[in-house]
Amino acid sequence: MNIATTPALPFYRETGQECALFETAYENGLPLLLKGPTGCGKTRFVEYMAAKLGKPLYTVACHDDLSAADLIGRYLLKGGETVWVDGPLTRAVREGGICYLDEVVEARKDVTVVLHPLTDTRRSLMIDRTGEELQAPAGFMLVASYNPGYQNVLKRLKPSTRQRFLSISFDFPDAETETAVVARESGLAPGRVTALVRLAGHIRRLSGMDLEEGVSTRLLIYAATLMAGGMGVEQALEAAVIEPLSDELDVQQSLRDLVSTIYG
Repeated sequence: MNIATTPALPFYRETGQECALFETAYENGLPLLLKGPTGCGKTRFVEYMAAKLGKPLYTVACHDDLSAADLIGRYLLKGGETVWVDGPLTRAVREGGICYLDEVVEARKDVTVVLHPLTDTRRSLMIDRTGEELQAPAGFMLVASYNPGYQNVLKRLKPSTRQRFLSISFDFPDAETETAVVARESGLAPGRVTALVRLAGHIRRLSGMDLEEGVSTRLLIYAATLMAGGMGVEQALEAAVIEPLSDELDVQQSLRDLVSTIYG
């Protein structure tokens, strides 16, 4: 769990009306759900908006073992005494901050039960262990994200939960925007980034066939950072693109062939 209480404004390039929608949701106390593939900028968008609004941000990376207690808090032994320690969701409610649940479908089912009262007109959080009921102040906002491409029968956001949120669909940016983002974040010259973005476009068209998902903007930034630091193109792409995308030898070789086509 990451906490940013005085965030500097991170770099983010708007691709639509997502900033205006986020601000409207915040002003009206409405929860927001971000949908899109891994590494397309969902987390950076939330970080940017929290900084822009001057709000503390509590980011929780959801996983199979994440329980409601991890979000709400628990009693812990400190200095020979048992004391209550707030979880990130409780702290965000108390402080009127933003709580961001990344990949919320990965969390255990009891998490959604806790979220429901915060995503309707009640805007309340019940702490069963202490008997306390918190009323979310005007500054509190709940944001969640997930990747629809990874949904399966066992891990799916139920309609009863999904319909409690406003929703924005994210995708990878257009080539011009992605080139500008990768160049800005990595320090690699835009002229050299262009080929990286073109390679990404070809790989993403393979997504769903040989690959579970296309290459993320995040991985392009990693590759560009290595290249900006002096690493050769082939070595940088091997470490930042080919190896992370697949363990299958034939798929890796196909990606290398594609790199050779793009870079000659």
